[in-house]
Amino acid sequence: MSSAFRRSPALPRGFAHEGLDLARNLYLLPTGLVWGEQAAAAIISGNGWPLADGWAAFTALAVALRREEGGADLAVAPFNEAVEWAEGESPDIARHVAQAIHRIGAKRPAWGGLEMDRPHVMGIVNVTPDSFSDGGEAFAHADAVARALAMVEAGASLIDVGGESTRPGAQPVSVEEEERRVLPVVRALAEKGICVSIDTRHARIMAAAVAAGAKIINDVTALSHDPDALAVAARTGADLCLMHMRGDDPRTMQTDPHYDCAPLDVLDGLAERVEACRVAGIPLSRICVDPGIGFGKTAGHCAQILGSLALYHGLGCPVLLGVSRKSFVAKLSRGEDAQHRFPGTLAANLAGLDAGMQVLRVHDVAETVQAVAVWRAMRGGG
Repeated sequence: MSSAFRRSPALPRGFAHEGLDLARNLYLLPTGLVWGEQAAAAIISGNGWPLADGWAAFTALAVALRREEGGADLAVAPFNEAVEWAEGESPDIARHVAQAIHRIGAKRPAWGGLEMDRPHVMGIVNVTPDSFSDGGEAFAHADAVARALAMVEAGASLIDVGGESTRPGAQPVSVEEEERRVLPVVRALAEKGICVSIDTRHARIMAAAVAAGAKIINDVTALSHDPDALAVAARTGADLCLMHMRGDDPRTMQTDPHYDCAPLDVLDGLAERVEACRVAGIPLSRICVDPGIGFGKTAGHCAQILGSLALYHGLGCPVLLGVSRKSFVAKLSRGEDAQHRFPGTLAANLAGLDAGMQVLRVHDVAETVQAVAVWRAMRGGG
């Protein structure tokens, strides 16, 4: 498996950055994460910085610098050495690094009414006949509601309801059909006080689902597919999940995807959509991002992104990880079908927890909740 980065033995010294957009050329990846009392000790001693103002701290920084010929160099230094390096380079670099560190460390506001001070499990309910893993299992209204209630009972903090499959090669459904599938389910769950996310690319569905009680809009195209999506999302006041996808069509997203450096290219794409939201009047406090594992990415790209997840804290908002039963697991393993990919899914989700992910989107709620509980106890989170 090729790496997304070329290792560098030392932080870059005196590199010419005049005229460069530092946000597109110099990146920070928090690493050396510690938790609980170890985190508090690192922060107090000046050897670490909080991660999202929570119970983790990072004690080192990986500095990624894009190369002109493509790819990026990566050098790692202890936190205080990295800060000293930035301050010794130039005022522009010092400012860029300081702002990035403060974005990484800032407290995340509640999202969907949920406090982001602990990891949350989002249960998946696909009201579809053709989703890649559970198509048809919750297609009937009663089955969808029952599945969601069972997930909440098992410990899910919120439920993501979708009515259109976005698996590779999936055919679109009409907005009218999607609306018929999801709105009764959203309304029934919201009436029971459940935090509901609507998984849709269509502005009409977004507006109707929020009116029916959904608190979150989860769009796999980061509000880029429907020309009305940004305006409608802004008007609803709902919180958002912006996911990265190469292109905006599930039918073609897996056709030979290419990246210069997958983790950094995904970060740039998400930053562009966050900025588009800002211009549309949507504040960062309403936004969560998702690097879009499996959406316009090879198994190799997915592995590279999963190995660099802490990068996305640099956007200053919660990060959602959606890896459940996806084909990259089989491609990195032994070709298992969707129903036999839970071990690989769990490995990726645990890596996500170790990188500070705030939300895990899963099919297997009970098993994931149990794993999160053990992980939290090991990390000093109770």
